[in-house]
Amino acid sequence: MDQKEFWNREYKTSEHLALSTDSSEDLEKFTRWLERQYKREFLNPLAKALDLGCGNGRNLIYLAEHYGIRGIGYDISEAAIGHAEAASKDLPITYEARSIAEPLPLPDTSQTFVLDMMTSHFLKRAEREALRAEILRVLKPGGWLFFKSFLADEDLHTKRLLKEHPADEEGAYLHPKLGFYEYTWTEEGVYEFFKDDFELHKFNKSHRHINRGKIGEARAGKRRTFSAYIQKF
Repeated sequence: MDQKEFWNREYKTSEHLALSTDSSEDLEKFTRWLERQYKREFLNPLAKALDLGCGNGRNLIYLAEHYGIRGIGYDISEAAIGHAEAASKDLPITYEARSIAEPLPLPDTSQTFVLDMMTSHFLKRAEREALRAEILRVLKPGGWLFFKSFLADEDLHTKRLLKEHPADEEGAYLHPKLGFYEYTWTEEGVYEFFKDDFELHKFNKSHRHINRGKIGEARAGKRRTFSAYIQKF
């Protein structure tokens, strides 16, 4: 099963994941930080946001309802886009089913925000680099990338996956159940990847998950993650 087929089925059945309609707590935390630092300089109805893996639209809906931000959402799953469109009536958001491994059909310097939330870890290095170039192109000077993904640092679960199911790139593995390629980041790796064109303002790590008193024995779905607040120079 390819990823498109998997996600179309998942949005119809929720067989493997609990797909929430609530906005991400990490995104809400980011917007509160932005307000403390910059008031409404960025969070206002003149802003535009691109969500690279919008799913059911929950995060663009949050930005539109709370700040009047106009949004565009891409997702590989047509079923997800259907959910998003149904939930976004009368909001300034448009959606399109497409892969983020392809060039983004948006004008240069047109976006205030880009959201990459648990999306680009499916891409291989050359694809991640191409996406970085596209994010750089579409963001306005001073615009923000809100980046959330898997964190390898101090995660014994990730260490086990990398050892037992390695892919053809350091830091990547093949998911043991689904067979999908997944890449995991280190904090240093995030900094090195973005440092030439972006400033990393804040790096938030999720807690090391504890199961029965032992670190690293988290069940599936409790992998360690991070969120990074990254601003284009």
